[in-house]
Amino acid sequence: MKDFQLEVTKKLLQINTIKVQPSNPFTWASGWLSPIYCDNRKILSYPETRTFICDQFINIIKEKYPEVEVIAGVATGAIAHGALVAEKMGLPFVYVRSKPKDHGLENLIEGDLKPEQKIVIIEDLVSTGGSSLKAAEALTNFGGDVLGMVAIFTYNFPVATQNFEKAGIELFTLSNYQTLINYAIEKGEIDEKELERLQRWRENPSKWGKE
Repeated sequence: MKDFQLEVTKKLLQINTIKVQPSNPFTWASGWLSPIYCDNRKILSYPETRTFICDQFINIIKEKYPEVEVIAGVATGAIAHGALVAEKMGLPFVYVRSKPKDHGLENLIEGDLKPEQKIVIIEDLVSTGGSSLKAAEALTNFGGDVLGMVAIFTYNFPVATQNFEKAGIELFTLSNYQTLINYAIEKGEIDEKELERLQRWRENPSKWGKE
């Protein structure tokens, strides 16, 4: 377990950004039942954690993508985080809408992006990877050179790994499901029965809780 991933996980738990409730699951907008809920928008209300997350993003970007020219955020959850990273790195910022604006210029990408610019995408949360990769596709279709994506948290769904590999997009995350579960076990916050439910959920999230 990478030290920064454990530290990020601890900070997210401290401000209740992540909740783990195997016996009292949440319902996602997709209709899926989930024993975990992650709301990274809360980070913005905690300056110390907000700065820490921003700095971890920057560390990864500088190490993995030193040639980056533009930071792109995925609407809406990653717009603020992406703008903070771009500001601190002194780079241009754009963001990608989930769908084109229905008036005016009908933009899908907001900001001034030039073809062939090298882009790193900031995302707040990755589940199946669908919306994240849709944003990457929009930037590529515009003519941008997407170097990779950096996200705050991923549920480590196998389908997400497959989707990113198929798209040829590299993904790095500050925290993830496995780090979260390992830490919860260490702290005695989940028992064997709950762990079994969590593992079954990750293997088949769309069917979990509906058997």
